Amino acid sequence: METINQREATPLTSAVLALLLVVSYLNFSSSLFAQDTGRTVRHHKVSDGNPVPQQISQAETAIEKKEYATAQALLDQVVTADPNNYQAWFDLGFVYHALGKPQDSIAAYRKSVAAKPDVFESNVNLGMSLAAAHQADAEQYLRAATKLQPTANVQEGKEQAWLSLGHVIGGTNPDGAIEAFRQAATLRPSDVEPYLSAAPLLEMTNHFADAEQDYKQVLALQPNSSDALTGLANLYMRGQKFPEALDVLRKLVAVHPNDAGAHMQLGRMLAAAGQNDEAISELQTAIKLDPTDAGAQRDLGDLYVKAGKNDKAQALYQSLLAANPNNPELRDQLGKALLRQKNYLDAQQQFLLAVKLKPDFGEAYGDLGFAADENKNYELAIRALDERAKFLPEVPVTFFVRASAYDHLRDYKKASENYHRFLEVANGKYPDQEWQATHRLIAIEPKKK
Repeated sequence: METINQREATPLTSAVLALLLVVSYLNFSSSLFAQDTGRTVRHHKVSDGNPVPQQISQAETAIEKKEYATAQALLDQVVTADPNNYQAWFDLGFVYHALGKPQDSIAAYRKSVAAKPDVFESNVNLGMSLAAAHQADAEQYLRAATKLQPTANVQEGKEQAWLSLGHVIGGTNPDGAIEAFRQAATLRPSDVEPYLSAAPLLEMTNHFADAEQDYKQVLALQPNSSDALTGLANLYMRGQKFPEALDVLRKLVAVHPNDAGAHMQLGRMLAAAGQNDEAISELQTAIKLDPTDAGAQRDLGDLYVKAGKNDKAQALYQSLLAANPNNPELRDQLGKALLRQKNYLDAQQQFLLAVKLKPDFGEAYGDLGFAADENKNYELAIRALDERAKFLPEVPVTFFVRASAYDHLRDYKKASENYHRFLEVANGKYPDQEWQATHRLIAIEPKKK
């Protein structure tokens, strides 16, 4: 007879399956709500058409050569003589950024914007620097930049402003962020970043069809985009479109064969679809690529059990326990693998350790009850089942195993009570045990006169 917990297991509903898969999504590299825009501050030469002081020209030449200390000294001379020189403050902002002085960089960009508020580059660089420093007024300057004209690379510059604005406001204003990403996409339709940035927000706001289209747009531009394939797979899993998710995950591992996470998720999906052999192969690959992933190893152990490869499951659980001996769930899993190999004594010991580590572990008490019954340790079987009943509802098999244990101990009154309770709830699902219970009741109950 199967274990108590096996006997009562039911097939996963699609909703439960979806939940299990959703919580194990692949890592998606785009950050939805990070204040960092993902862009670095770039240097541009800005000019209003007036003559440029010689020190600024020399400083910008030094910047191009990455001679930042030289550039800073020259620019300091300019702002000392002319504190409102927006060009010098702009260049100083870039120099401080390159030297790893973010607060000085922000202060310099602020002075550049204060001196001349209508310069695109000053506003966008200030906005991105504020975003990287998680300062709330980043939005103000990035919005200003979207209304200004870059001095060079117009389409790229304006796209950058809209993208940066979208990333900054994504956490508080997802609809506004999506609109910002749409504006960016119109400026450079061949760039995948606006679509990759918008799609997770569309999914978060339940615009699933639009998110799907954005991921597909990325794949039309870059067929091997791991971000788009990952996002689309997650979207399909969330929507319980498991065949579609499988197709996308297969493409992902084909394009990125060394991505352990992709192999792991494909393995989980294949397992959910009942394709255990393929699932085992994928999880084995994932573990080879990332031997430290205990989650993948546990999934593989569970798959070995489902596939009847209990010896392999046993070896895997023992390996995991060597690194984490006080994990009660692993003790219980090892016990189950031993139980299926009819190694009841060792299984019983693992279940005892599991409940010692986790005294409210109802499922392990059920497993312990079954193992103890097989070991003819009927007192322990009864105690274990009574403990299980404190944490989990009784099921037909617990009544039967308890009845059988009392029967062996010749406590016929309690045996009879449990046989009757078993028959009341069995409903024809356990024909062999129902036949046995019926005939034992005939044997042990007093004959009616």
